Amino acid sequence: MPSSNTFSSYGSVTKTFHWLTALLIFTAFPLGWVANGLAHAIYDPAIATTEDDIARAASLFSLHKTVGVTVFFVALARIMWAIAQTKPGLLNAENKPEAFAAETVHWLLYASLVLAPLTGWTHHAAAEGFAPILWPFGQGLPLVPKSEYLAELTGSLHWLFVWTLAGSVALHVAGALKHHIIDKDSTLRRMMPGASDAPEPPEQIHSMTPALASLAIWGAVLVGGWSIGAFDHQSTASTEVAELTQVQSDWNVQEGNLSITITQLGSPVTGSFSDWTAAIVFEVPPTPGLAGSADVTIAITSLKLGTVTDQAMGADFFDSAQFPTAQFKADLFKTEDGYEARGALTIRDKSVDVVLPFTLDLQGDSAAISGQLELNRLDFDIGTSQSTEDSLGFAVTVSVDLTAKRGN
Repeated sequence: MPSSNTFSSYGSVTKTFHWLTALLIFTAFPLGWVANGLAHAIYDPAIATTEDDIARAASLFSLHKTVGVTVFFVALARIMWAIAQTKPGLLNAENKPEAFAAETVHWLLYASLVLAPLTGWTHHAAAEGFAPILWPFGQGLPLVPKSEYLAELTGSLHWLFVWTLAGSVALHVAGALKHHIIDKDSTLRRMMPGASDAPEPPEQIHSMTPALASLAIWGAVLVGGWSIGAFDHQSTASTEVAELTQVQSDWNVQEGNLSITITQLGSPVTGSFSDWTAAIVFEVPPTPGLAGSADVTIAITSLKLGTVTDQAMGADFFDSAQFPTAQFKADLFKTEDGYEARGALTIRDKSVDVVLPFTLDLQGDSAAISGQLELNRLDFDIGTSQSTEDSLGFAVTVSVDLTAKRGN
């Protein structure tokens, strides 16, 4: 059997691409379906999950993503090969409506084979954490930043494009079966392995009308997705952020970032709190010793932690419904080497004495502070159902960077 196409038959390379693509698609679909069902349970803070549940979902998602990336590259190679090859003619070219429908579906199929995995891959690169792609080339994509908005947008597009791909595949399979069972022609047989006895197709002219029709369908898919709320990016288990009252402070925070980094499935996931207050009293002492105090209150529900934000709010973790805020009440000390904040950190109903070393850049009435400490989540009864580090590490790194100005 020749490797190249002719006007009446498909070559071995095209056939290999066709059946490899089919195998990958029918592997990716069930993996994604089952993994997505498990993920809904994991993300729902009202449903208790175990380490085994998370590990199972992560494994399935990793396989799904890996197969999806493979589909993307196979589809690109298949398209480039098709461009360089003779296009076998339609055996039913004289049936204009049916030929038009077949070519439109082919345009939809080729586009969705690229767009569905590409949007999924972009969603993965833009999101924080969860399940890695199983390959050694890294998890990011060039020019794709970590962005909650981009992750949600591409996640919605991926969902729409996967359904478009599923519809295209269903129509393609239905058409092939119709040719084989009802028309009893060689359309399906000439794509099967080995040589075929397909007759010479009739003379035909291919136009761009099916391609334009497929573009119109893509437009309808996007409009339809928008009309059903596919792009309404709201957390399924969102809670109202606790309103923090203004505090009196000798130093007023101008801008700042309070973040945490966890290790999930061996990869770091960083999130930040968008709402917190700090009452700071501070004077640089002439010698090492007490320099002031800080009282920091944090709105737990203001945390954004990538794909696991909702899970973090659940009863087994921060339990934000019962404990909407955390607090750090500390004394500030000048040491021989720098500065430290020493005091009680209260998360949930647990208080632990901690020490936060920080650097201070004081310029007149302006100060820049940067510090970091490491906590053990189990000290605060966070994630007690995950008593090992198989899926979630014990260590949590807390980082604070802020600039403050002395009040008048």
